[in-house]
Amino acid sequence: MDFTVVLAQIKPKLGCVADNMVLVEEQIKKALSAKADLVLFPELALTGYFLKDLVPEVALRLDSPEIQRLVKLSGDISIAIGFVEVTDDYRFFNSALFLEEGAIRHLHRKVYLPTYGLFDEQRYLARGQHFRAFDTKLGRIGLLICEDMWHLSASYILAMDGATTLICLSSSPGRGVGGESLDSATAWQQLTSTTAMFLNCRVLYCNRVGFEDGINFWGGSEFVSPSGESIVRGNIFVEDLVTATVDEGSLRRERIFSPMLRDENLFVTMQELRRIERERGR
Repeated sequence: MDFTVVLAQIKPKLGCVADNMVLVEEQIKKALSAKADLVLFPELALTGYFLKDLVPEVALRLDSPEIQRLVKLSGDISIAIGFVEVTDDYRFFNSALFLEEGAIRHLHRKVYLPTYGLFDEQRYLARGQHFRAFDTKLGRIGLLICEDMWHLSASYILAMDGATTLICLSSSPGRGVGGESLDSATAWQQLTSTTAMFLNCRVLYCNRVGFEDGINFWGGSEFVSPSGESIVRGNIFVEDLVTATVDEGSLRRERIFSPMLRDENLFVTMQELRRIERERGR
């Protein structure tokens, strides 16, 4: 089906859940005014990214008042948002929720936690164990968090599980300048385009902006069609509200013209992965 999505390219405050909730609610109201069916927020939108020892202080249970407030708001618009989740056994996850019709439709816990360069997630967070597509009123969706998308198997699994739309929530810092463009922006744009094209799926990428500890997040949220074409892209380094119309016709045309998924042989893939697992285990 056709639907309208708003990518809320916001600037969360580090460690300030209450302030970020106010910001999120403001963006939801704007998305509703734009008659959007879905609004996306970045990775860790409720908390900020470089939390370090603040992780236990800002973590939320699924039954917390903040999450339940967002669940209620999803009665009027579908919502995807990132936060720090705490479980009953006091594990902390970099998580994302897809909320719809007043319910939690899906919870994804970030599987691939970057711990190199600027990043130190594995020191503070537990790793998720699953990639699962899920059904929504907007079609079958797969949810990823930032680094997840850089592991090709993640998007592939979701596509094989029937996802026609991939959502990636991100907190990507701006790094490197190559020519007239930012290296990290160029890399992400190539990744989203290639993923969409080879998996015949739509990609919705929502990145944040703002500074934390002197590090600048670059934004550039975008909607990429199944052909790999960027249909609309947000501004760099500033807050933005990016509105996109996702049409079913473009998905149908691309899957007829370039039937990659139709011809994908899952049996061969599984057979060879099992062989590799056996050989590596020797």
